[in-house]
Formats: sequence, structure tokens, C-alpha cells
Amino acid sequence: MTFMPLERYAAQIIAQTDRLTERTKGADLALPVPTCPGWSLGDLLRHVGGAHRWAEEIVRTRATGPVSDDQVNDVSGDDRADAAALADWLREGAALLAGALRDAGPDARVWTVAPNGTPLFWARRMMHESALHRADAAVAVGGTYTLDREVALDGLDEWRGFTELPQAYPSPEAVRALLAPGRTVRMEVSGADAAPGASWLVDLTGAAPVARDAEAAERTGEEAAVTVRGSAAALLLLMYQRQDVLDDAVEFTGDRELFARWREAVTHWLRKS
Repeated sequence: MTFMPLERYAAQIIAQTDRLTERTKGADLALPVPTCPGWSLGDLLRHVGGAHRWAEEIVRTRATGPVSDDQVNDVSGDDRADAAALADWLREGAALLAGALRDAGPDARVWTVAPNGTPLFWARRMMHESALHRADAAVAVGGTYTLDREVALDGLDEWRGFTELPQAYPSPEAVRALLAPGRTVRMEVSGADAAPGASWLVDLTGAAPVARDAEAAERTGEEAAVTVRGSAAALLLLMYQRQDVLDDAVEFTGDRELFARWREAVTHWLRKS
């Protein structure tokens, strides 16, 4: 995976949170969030703020082992409370997290939920956590959603790493059920967002899922069983099962059922909480 500079992530955590609070300004916190079934808008905002504070604690204390994520998962609260105060709390948490990341620097050793073990992991994860849930808020309150090309491409690069993590899938048996000769999934960033290394191939033909550059596969004449094309933002939201948030079309060529089976398996971690 290729990370952006830590400072860029820190700045984006603040920027994405600012855009989130601006979009929800004056909105009814009791509004349902269709992309997060069972959650109100207040639940969504409390989740984002809790995630920021959880990551901030991990980075600030240089945690070497798991830290309770109760503040991430317990989204209960009074949706009749002052929405402006909740927005202030969100912005405060984003600033605290950005400050902890900057103080730690990119090379400190901290516990992470996936391989990496540095603040860069949390910086990237929380930038995308903030950007993704801004899409959920846009659906809840109405209006359009946009995502900067740089952020969307980085999100796809993060996903590329997720595809190879055993913990992303429900079980070893679920992974084995995906594997078979001829099963490959190509994620192709097209149009103005296309860039070297942005497109990748998920190889499900071996002993475990492997993600590699699509360009390298092309040079060997390898064809994917299914190719999914679209803008970086559209592909990223597709992976997060929020493809209807954008008007950008996503094009499928080949075995669409294979893509659906793979995405269902690799997004298991999204449904665990």
C-alpha cells in the first residue's frame, strides 16, 4: 500500500469532519440514515466522534494492545439534544485526533487492528471513516455528495490491502469457497481518475486472495473473469455498498455474480459491529 503523508491525512480528518458538520447543520438528529439501517443521524454523528476519540486514545497513549471500542459502537444518545453542541464535540474530537497524530509522527509504534502498527494506519482509516459517513449524512439530509479524487484513490488503495487480510472475511471456509481456477476480479479506475497503479486485480485462483496491479496482469495477457469500471469515488462507494449515493455509473463486464460473492465476503468486517 502507498500512504499519503501523515500531515495530509490529519488535515483531511479535520476537513471531512467540517464538511460533515456543515452538511448536517440545523438537521433533525432523529432523521433515519438509510445507508446505516437502524441508525438516526444523531447515532451516525456519535459513531464518527467516538471513532475519532478511540483512535486518538490509541495514538496518544502509544497503545501496544487492543483498546476498548465501546465509544465507537455505543451510539445511543438523546436526538432531542442540542445539535450544535454535538457538532462542536465532533469538531473537537477531529482536532484532538489530528493533534495526536502530528505529535506521534508517522513512525511511532502503536497497536492497529490490521498489519501496519503506526499512526499512519489510524490517520488513513479515520480520514476514510469521516469521508464515508459524510456520504451517509448526505443521504439522510438530502443533497449531493462529492469526494476528492486524491481521497477516493487512497481509499481504493486501502481496500486493496483489505482484500488480502484473513480477518476481513467471515471465516477460512468462506475464503476457500471463493477460491477456484479462473476467478479474478479487476477494479479499474477509468476516466479522469485513471492513474498508474490505481487499478488492481484480485486473484482468487491460488491458496488465498492476492491483490496486484492490473497493469502487470495486462502485460502477461491475463484477462479478468469480471471487470468493474468507474470513477475512483464510484468504485470506493461500491465497495462500501453505498453505490447509490453518487450518480456516477459503474460498468460491469463479465461474471457479475463473482464480484457480488467476493464483495459480500470481503465486506464481512463492515457488518460485524
